[in-house]
Amino acid sequence: MTTRLLLPALLLCLPIAACTAPDSGKGKAPADQSAAAPATSALDTDSIGKTVQEATDKARREIAQGNISISNGKSPKAEISPQGDLLIDGKAVPVDAHQRALLQDYRKQVESLASAGMEIGVAGANLGVKAAGEAIKGMFSGDTQGIEARVNEEARKIEGQAQKLCGLLPGMMARQQALAAALPAFQPYATMDQKDIDDCGK
Repeated sequence: MTTRLLLPALLLCLPIAACTAPDSGKGKAPADQSAAAPATSALDTDSIGKTVQEATDKARREIAQGNISISNGKSPKAEISPQGDLLIDGKAVPVDAHQRALLQDYRKQVESLASAGMEIGVAGANLGVKAAGEAIKGMFSGDTQGIEARVNEEARKIEGQAQKLCGLLPGMMARQQALAAALPAFQPYATMDQKDIDDCGK
């Protein structure tokens, strides 16, 4: 699914958080280290957060304006256009008004799922920045107590977002099955089943 591609890409921002923050003090120790660390962390957090947000906004625009791939790796390449066209190997499959409406409805559900996945990706990147910042402050101040607890608290919020994403899957499967029943050309791409929903919860 689309989110399986988007989420790992966004989570690549996590190592950036770990690598960027310490560099600002490289080669020169500040006179007041305990005071300098929070400012450095805040600066890096803003920079990385902005980069992640820009990437997310760009991905949303591309999803809204471009074709969405529904290929499964076994059947010929297939996409759904913003206008509700089903393209297989680049050629439009003839559809009537009802089938087009189903294609557009299914596409909207894919967009919603992708958007939810991106939100989790942004939260994960922010958590990486926060964890790096907490570690840096702990090194400078010598106070490392409670870092793990604070990071775990943020991680639980991400888990809650993931559960919301899983909540979109039953509706997506229902739309996929309705579309497959109405449009035979779509049937090879209707591969979602109950196991996908159950596995998401795990």
